[in-house]
Order: sequence, then C-alpha cells, then structure tokens
Amino acid sequence: MLAYLLELREWRNNGVVYPFAVFMTMVWSLWIIRILLARRYKPWKRPWQTTTSVIIPVVDEPEDLFRSVLQRITEQQPTEVIVVINGRRNPVLEDICTDMGVDWRWTEIPGKRNALRVGLEEATGEIAVLVDSDTIWTTDTLAELVKPFRDPEVGGVTTRQRILDPGRSVLTRWADWLESVRCHYSMPAMSVVGTVGCLPGRTIAFRRSILENCMEDFLSEKFLGVFLEVSDDRTLTNYTLKAGYKSVYQSTSLVYTDAPLELRKLAKQQYRWARGSQYNTLRMFWWMLRHAKMLWLFYIADILVPFVLLGTFASWAVAAWRRDKPGIYNQLPLPQTPWHALVFVLGLAALMSLISMAIRFGRHFAYRPKDMFFLPVFMIINTLLLLPVRLLGFFRMAHNASWGTRADSFAGERTRSPLVVVPYLLGAALLFGSVMMSV
Repeated sequence: MLAYLLELREWRNNGVVYPFAVFMTMVWSLWIIRILLARRYKPWKRPWQTTTSVIIPVVDEPEDLFRSVLQRITEQQPTEVIVVINGRRNPVLEDICTDMGVDWRWTEIPGKRNALRVGLEEATGEIAVLVDSDTIWTTDTLAELVKPFRDPEVGGVTTRQRILDPGRSVLTRWADWLESVRCHYSMPAMSVVGTVGCLPGRTIAFRRSILENCMEDFLSEKFLGVFLEVSDDRTLTNYTLKAGYKSVYQSTSLVYTDAPLELRKLAKQQYRWARGSQYNTLRMFWWMLRHAKMLWLFYIADILVPFVLLGTFASWAVAAWRRDKPGIYNQLPLPQTPWHALVFVLGLAALMSLISMAIRFGRHFAYRPKDMFFLPVFMIINTLLLLPVRLLGFFRMAHNASWGTRADSFAGERTRSPLVVVPYLLGAALLFGSVMMSV
C-alpha cells in the first residue's frame, strides 16, 4: 500500500507511470466492483420442494462429532443420506451409521473423488448434496440450500460457512476472518452474475444429472499430465459452469466447520487449497476469458498478487540500501543509516497495510469488533504463512501430493510428467517480472 500511494503521487505530480501502480489500481478497481456487486446480492426466499440425496465421504472422525453431524442432517429429513467410508474399514463409524438408520458404503480406495462416485451411484434424489464429515448443519440448512434450484438455470449452490467457536485461538479467529471475507464479499458478488468460481465443499448441492455427466472426467482428468485429487469442489464447479448452468451462493443456508488449531496443520490445509485453486484457474483460463471475464479477472489477480507483493518487498530492500539512486522512497524522511531506513519503510508499510485491511474488510469487523485487535496478527499470518504457501502452491501445482491433513486419506501417487516444469518456469517468469516492475 505504501509503494502504491507513493507511485500514485509520482504519477499525478510528474506523469511517471509505474507498472506496479497500474496493477494495484486494477486490484482496487476489482475490489470496488466486488463491493458494488455484493450490495446487489439477495438470497432466494421462496420455498422449493425437491428430492435430495446427501452424500458424506468420510475417512475418520471423532465418534461424538460424527454422530452430531449425522443427527443434524437426518433431522432435516432429506430423501436419503449415504455415508461412504473410504480407505481402511472403520467399525466405529459403521456402527454409528447403523444405529442411526443411515445407509453406508465402504470402498477400500482412499480419496474423496472415488467416494463421491460410490455415493452418487446409490443416489436417487434430483439434488445431490455433498457434505464434509466434520460439517455441522444449522436449522433449515437443507431447506434454504435447495431454494435457488427453483431457477432451472441454477446448477450448483453453496452455503454460508463459519468456524466453530472462533475465539479459541488466533488461528481459529484468522480462519473465521477468511470465511467471513469470502461470505461478505467474494461469493455474493460472483453469485449476482451466476458464476461463483468455487462452491466450497463443506456443503454444496448440485443437480445430480450434472455430476453423473461429468463423473468420468472428474475421476480421470489430468493437469499437465498428472491426475490431481485435490480441489474436488472447484473442479465440480468448473463442470457445472461449462455445462451452461449458474453457480450461486445462498447466504441463509448456514453451516459450521472446525479449523486447525496447529500451525503446521493449518499450513498444510492452506497449501492444498492454494494448489487446487491455482491449477484450476489455469485449467479454466481460456473458458473464463471467453465466458466469464469478471471471474477471470478475479482469479488472475488472485494468482498475481503474491508475486507482486514479493516484488514490492524486494523494492523496499533496494530502496533502503541504495538511497543515492532516485526513487519513490526518497520522498520519505528516511534515516541516514541503511538499516534504520529499512526498518522505517517496513514499519510505515505495515501501518498502511493495516489501514488498507481495515477499510477493505470493514463488514467483518462490524460483525466481530474484537477482531480489530487481532488485525496486526492477521497481517503477519497473511505475510509469513499465506504468502509463501500460495507461492509454493503455484510452483508445485503439477505435483500429485497427499491430502495433507488426514492420516488415512488419499496418499498421492508417484506419477511424474515432463510438464511438471511448466509451473516452475511460469512462476520464475512472474517472480522476475514482479521484481523488475517494483524495483
């Protein structure tokens, strides 16, 4: 934010156009567009009756949690509930299903994608509702979730998602903040134009016919010669959009989920999401450019911002050590000592970033005012955890790694492709370009 404001000043006063300032102007313009679109969002209100098949893939869950998950779902009386236990046998979960009268299947093949296939083969409802095994439904989650299907053009619907008891730790507060930002800004804006780019997998509903038509590709489609298990929800959303349907957000359908309490597990989760999001963006690049240009802009900016931020950090170091060279930072009253100058620039930049975050995400802080006190910590997590994880996720998009956060889940494959170098080459080009643009 500091570099952007200084470059805007140079742009206005001296007519010097900086590529970084142009890029950040685009990013802020997209934010304004997102805000304007989100204000137009309204959830569907008229009830809609249809048949529903709830499919729950599960590897392992604590007994009490899984029983609570099933109880809350069955209380809302879907047409059927199908639990698919994948990987090794789990007699505890099997007994819970039997005791509660829930249909269950077991497949020795680990992995969520195959489990969804098994569940879909048993499903009979018009709407297939896919639920993560640790997701807690609230009152009327299902009744609200199916309302948008009144529109025959709607093919997929997602819920509003929040973190259970976010006050437990800084990490749960941060995770809840991310969910809040998504539910207040990104998903309402994209829903208005019918292109929610990723219907999050904790609870999503699709027309069953869409899943049946894409299931063969869903289980075998490769990216740069490698099959990737991760990002099943984004992939199914892709197929829904490509089939000509809308993907939308229903804010009145609320679910809760847990968040990792350990930093290492949180990093693994974010790494998996980063890989999945970015490889799907590249996979859908040309389709979005032709059919959903606003979605294309949102996702391309999402990939580019970490690289541009890294280039900005490089520019701070150069500006602090080469004060004899004219530059935007010479407008500041920098100390003479290089190290002091660097600390001054970093401190001022951090302050400007905090103000920027407070402005951009004001809706969340109006909802949870106490989180304002954690804003500096959120920024540190974003910078020291999320930024490196997203960069690493880009470089390793074509590696079929394990699920990461569950011991008995999909373990990855040893498949290698010569095209695995493509993300590294593209990432290196983006990194070089961002550094040259910012210095």
